[in-house]
Amino acid sequence: MVSDTPNVYAPPRSAVADPTLGPAEGEFELADRGARLGAVIIDSLLLFGALLPAYLAAFRSMAVARDGSVGKLAFWSALAHTGPWLVIGVIVALGIAITNGVLVHRNGQTIAKRWLGIKVVRKDGSRASLARIFWLRNVVNGLFGYIPVVGAIYGLVDALLIFRTDRRCCHDFIADTIVVRA
Repeated sequence: MVSDTPNVYAPPRSAVADPTLGPAEGEFELADRGARLGAVIIDSLLLFGALLPAYLAAFRSMAVARDGSVGKLAFWSALAHTGPWLVIGVIVALGIAITNGVLVHRNGQTIAKRWLGIKVVRKDGSRASLARIFWLRNVVNGLFGYIPVVGAIYGLVDALLIFRTDRRCCHDFIADTIVVRA
């Protein structure tokens, strides 16, 4: 005989979301691996390009010094004596760094990430703070690079983790972030 009354001894039934799964499917789209690589390359080229005239002037100064007329100078000494090129390069590099800081604070994007339409967010899709991105994704992650031998291996592993299905590298795990389409 089947009764219509609920069983008071049955376990409770409710829909419980698993907090380890992250946001629901379709809330955001992960950034392409190529876009992430492109953003790193473009950001690096912007900073290198800002200081390139000073580097070239220093190398030219060192080449002149090697002919014996001035004496042998170290690269950093030559770089320090490039005059306005170094000052201009540092000012431009600071401008790029400040612009990146403002963009990261507002949108989780650097100049290159903005150009390529990607941004850094928390794993749950919420906004990542400037402090989280700067300190955890950059500074803490960069400290591993200073450890002899281990730093090189860490850098390789960090880069290769992009091939995981969730496309998260070591620095993403450290900062609890992901890179998504903006």
